[in-house]
Parts: sequence; structure tokens; C-alpha cells
Amino acid sequence: MTNYGDELFKGTAWYYSRYRPLYPASLIRYLIDKFSLNGTGQMLDLGCGTGQLAFRFADWFEGIVGIDTEPEMIQEAIRLGKEFRVDNLEWFNGELDTYKIKFEGNFRFVTIAKAFHWMDREMILDTLYGMISYGGGIAIIDNYSPNKELLPWKKKVNEVVKQWYGNERRAGNTTYSHPTVSYQEIISNSKFDLEMFELPTYEQEWTLDSIIGNLYSTSYGSKRFLGENVEMFEKHLKEELLKINNRGIFKEQTNISIKLAIKR
Repeated sequence: MTNYGDELFKGTAWYYSRYRPLYPASLIRYLIDKFSLNGTGQMLDLGCGTGQLAFRFADWFEGIVGIDTEPEMIQEAIRLGKEFRVDNLEWFNGELDTYKIKFEGNFRFVTIAKAFHWMDREMILDTLYGMISYGGGIAIIDNYSPNKELLPWKKKVNEVVKQWYGNERRAGNTTYSHPTVSYQEIISNSKFDLEMFELPTYEQEWTLDSIIGNLYSTSYGSKRFLGENVEMFEKHLKEELLKINNRGIFKEQTNISIKLAIKR
């Protein structure tokens, strides 16, 4: 398990809450139906970021807990909770282990969205098993598809990012490498039962601002890595993208897979 240090997402929270693509309504509907959500019980969003997924379930639970290791993410989630006037969410900064006794057997539903790859996955599943009630489970949500053919505009973004950020994909105090053991294998080897589901493909629309904002919301694309080169980088990327589409509008087909870990 790589130790990325405690500054993995430092400086990204403001961009995260404004520019990370929202999950489609079809995902929320599927999970409500799958777990027979009805406004009772407790939910945990682990690696919650700024809470963009947790807020979508506010009407479907008595209480929701969000846990994230990045204090800036939690501060932004608290701010958004006040702005949205949602009062049944609680936010905690730190590691899951710290809260396992506090929430033992408490949750009927857990989400881990685009965050499982950062975690010690076997240990997390083992800890969560004791925190989830029977019949409940975990939805591990991801759109990682390494074999997908990149669109020309995405290739161009990657090219320009490498020019300004370097070839290595930075992550906190080291570089990132994706786990080699699949999520489904990890779940199959745990105490949970595995189920899998793919959402129908949907279209995501991007603008110049949302492409740059989303980049700044990532661990490897944090704005702080650019130092004094922010304006030059943005100018360069916008110029290159406008050569591909002079309206500055870009589309992609997005796939989301859901790995379910069910406690029976």
C-alpha cells in the first residue's frame, strides 16, 4: 500500500466542488432501488470529497456520514451543507479506523466513489464489514477504463498536461500507479458477496473552463504544481483545444461501473 502523504489533494477542494462532473440520476435511482432505500437508517460516504454524492442521498436516510482524509474537502462539504441547508449530514476528517467503534453495525449503505484506488482495499473492506448491518452493503463506483480509445481532445489535454506537469503522474509526496488487483477480486476474497452492474453509457459535455477546473480538482493536476506558470499553461491548453473545436465545447461518452459488496 503506497503512502501518498497528507497533501494528496491539497489545494483542490474549491475546484472539486465546482468542476467535478456530477453523477447521473440513473446511478442514484439504481442504488435507491437496489438497496430499497426509504428514508430510514444511516449511510456512509467514504472518501467523500466535498460531498457531491452524499448530498444526492439526503432525502433517503435519517443520517449520512462523510469521511475524508483531506481537511480542505471536509471544510468545503460543511460549507456546502450550510449553503444547501441540509442538516442530516455529518462530516469527519481522518481515517476510517478512527471511527469504526463509534459507528459499529450502524450503516445499511456505504458508497466509495472514485476513491477505492487510494485505499488499503482489503483492510477497508474488513473494517467496513463490522460497520454494516446484514442486508446492507457497499457500492464502489468508478469509471476507470484504461483500454478506452481516447478522443482527440482528451489526447491533446494529456499532451499539454505532460508538457507543463512532467511525464510522471504526481500523487502527494510520490507518483501514482493504479492497483493491479481488480476491485472484483478484492471483494470476492473478502467476507462480502460480490455483485456487478454497468450503467447505460451517457454523454458528458465539457467546456474549456470545466476541463481546466476538473484538472485542478485532481491529485496529479493540482494548480500548486504549476507555480508561476498557471496563466501560460491555461493559455496554451485553451489555444490547442480551440484548434480542435473553435466553439470550445467537447463531448465524451461516459461509462460507470458499480461493484457491490453485499453483507448477507
